[in-house]
Amino acid sequence: MSESKSKAAETKVEDGQITEYMGKRVFDFMRWRKLAAAASIALVVASIAALVVNGLQFGLDFTGGTQVEVGYEKAPRIEDVRSQLVDAGYAGASVVRFGSDNELLIKLPPEVAEEQTQLSARDEEATQSIGDEVVSVLRQGADGDVELRRVEMVGPQIGEELRDDGGLGMLFALFVVMAYVALRFQYKFSIGAVVALAHDVIIVLGFFALLKLDFDLTVLAAVLAVIGYSLNDTIVVSDRIRENFRRVRKASTMEIINISISQTLGRTFMTSFTTLLVLWALQFFGGELIHNFSLALIVGVVVGTYSSVYVAANTLMLLGITREDMMPPVKEGAELEEMP
Repeated sequence: MSESKSKAAETKVEDGQITEYMGKRVFDFMRWRKLAAAASIALVVASIAALVVNGLQFGLDFTGGTQVEVGYEKAPRIEDVRSQLVDAGYAGASVVRFGSDNELLIKLPPEVAEEQTQLSARDEEATQSIGDEVVSVLRQGADGDVELRRVEMVGPQIGEELRDDGGLGMLFALFVVMAYVALRFQYKFSIGAVVALAHDVIIVLGFFALLKLDFDLTVLAAVLAVIGYSLNDTIVVSDRIRENFRRVRKASTMEIINISISQTLGRTFMTSFTTLLVLWALQFFGGELIHNFSLALIVGVVVGTYSSVYVAANTLMLLGITREDMMPPVKEGAELEEMP
């Protein structure tokens, strides 16, 4: 009795809304749910439009092609190397630093490899000949010697298999998430979680399509990491919502969601901020090789933080989540068993 009175004393109500619960401020997040829903829909539609119009710029991992690693005696300028390759007929070649300033990783599209040799992609002589030709071109404009470190070729069929397997892996991850949340919480929570995850993935993919950035296996790994990160935030908020439905008796669904998000807000922002610190370090100091990987994670963490606050909770509101949904089902014959 005294405990319930103390809880009531720590709850403040203004204009019919709970503004403070258990001594902590409650922010009215759901007040802006319609505006947030409109913004999310606009972002998703824009992302889908970018994917339809531009498509994803698949990297060598998915399209196939040749990858050549070379070492310079003196560090070259990336722009000069790209110009040399274009002048020599290697249009569309991607050049990034690999490990140190003296090491370069050159990715040639599949059509370039086909122009240079008509042999099979599995032929070691064909692969080596492309690497030797690239090195001979680079030596002409290099200030010092250029050495061939390694050369690898990925066939178009292998690239297509990687692309298809990656897409299936992403769909499978969403299905497993939906099944887990449905078993762990309730089916309405699983729908909210999957909607939030789909929202995050589509926006990240749309961002890459809009800016026409290379989409390779590292970016796919980043997208899958975004799914896990966003799910973690969503689970934390969902668990608090379920707990508060059972704990806070005299409150509406909107008030309970506001209380739950307010209670987890500090944890959500601190986790996102510390994660972004690491990702910003990778973005600015990690080199070009992981540039798109860290960029995809940065976009995903920002969007995932937003979706865990608004998209998942907003979906629960649309589905009409109630306190009764949190109650365990009554077993048949339970009343008869309790009778003397």
